[in-house]
Amino acid sequence: MAPRCPRVRAGTLILGLTLTACLTVPASATAATSASPAATSATSAADTSSVAALTVEELRLDRAVPREILAASGFDTVAPELARRLGTAHSYAQARRVVVGEGSALWRRAVDRAQGRGPAGGELSRDDDRPLYWARLGMSRELRQWEPGFGLSEVQRAALIGDLERTSRGQTDIRYPQGAKGLKRVLVTGFDPFTLDRDVRISNPSGASALALDGTVIETAQGPARIETAVFPVRWRDFAEGTVERTLRPYLRQVDLFTTVSQGRVGRFDVERTNGAWRGGFPDNENVSRTETVPVADPASQPQWTTTTLPYREIVAADTGRFPVYDNTSVTEIPAGGTAPVVRPDGPTAGSAARAGGGGDYLSNEIAYRATLLRDRLGLREALPGGHVHTPVLQFGAGNTDPATGTVTDPEFVRNRLDIIAQVRAIVAVAVSGAAG
Repeated sequence: MAPRCPRVRAGTLILGLTLTACLTVPASATAATSASPAATSATSAADTSSVAALTVEELRLDRAVPREILAASGFDTVAPELARRLGTAHSYAQARRVVVGEGSALWRRAVDRAQGRGPAGGELSRDDDRPLYWARLGMSRELRQWEPGFGLSEVQRAALIGDLERTSRGQTDIRYPQGAKGLKRVLVTGFDPFTLDRDVRISNPSGASALALDGTVIETAQGPARIETAVFPVRWRDFAEGTVERTLRPYLRQVDLFTTVSQGRVGRFDVERTNGAWRGGFPDNENVSRTETVPVADPASQPQWTTTTLPYREIVAADTGRFPVYDNTSVTEIPAGGTAPVVRPDGPTAGSAARAGGGGDYLSNEIAYRATLLRDRLGLREALPGGHVHTPVLQFGAGNTDPATGTVTDPEFVRNRLDIIAQVRAIVAVAVSGAAG
């Protein structure tokens, strides 16, 4: 998830799933196909209100593929249940309890499904991250157009949507056992699917990995490690509003290691050595572009670059799975005194301005930059291993690549995702051991 569209060539980061994501600007979501017969019940808030207030992401729910994914996982009941429960709320306080409860329940349900607990709810494989994404959008769509009898200000509505976002992404569910001697604590983050106007079927293996790993304990050479996870949106505005810092700040002093994870190149993992303070402008999930310096608090002290403190040598050297793992040192910079961007294969030069980190200039680079900058500003650079890992692009099977005619899943697609998840788990285990060593 690291667009570098002006310089696409062999070995360059692929935009999302394939090179065509760099070559085609996503179409407006208002061109969504008509709703399928499996539309949400007519009693829902979204059906009885104007769609003018819906976001680009929420409008994509009117396409057939999201509805098929929800039905095939049993998550098609989530949004109607929220609408039903909102109908029983007679005050803002009651509505907030409903939203927090339902958002938290969605996250737990998605984690349980991914980890084999409870019913599968349909034929879609349990490792799939897409039911969580589309169910959340169904909930936000209901909430955005809900019109309660007691009156609801737009400020209150925005606060409820924020509660839904945080709870349903696991951001409020990060909990480590107290007093567990010898237990390492690890924090891992993933992302929503993206480039959905190119192929609405897309899944994100980083989000799938977050669901598979949340709350699990893995064995490492340094003993057991407890992993807690959260998922982030692919939206520029949320990052500018501080969602990364708000989520991670309470935990960075508690954990022994963190890694942000996103989808990157085809056929390989990358440990990104350097992160840049630059947004390259590729459209996000709302089809919004931003080309600017990454906006952070206290910009006067903002560095152009931050670096990983993950044990990248140990990770690269280890046998973690079928995909090769690389120590990626390349960046794009404007050299001190220069005016044009230059690709540097061995990292930035002194005094340069960032135009792309190793992870590009999209939100994967930005989450890596923000997380490692927060680490440094908390005075933890020498004490806390942390950085970013790019997974391979999750690809459909060879006969299922056309989004217009293809199916929402296939055996190779599932195998690829399971292999990526397993390798993320192995990389985390190696990182814990290598950092401790």
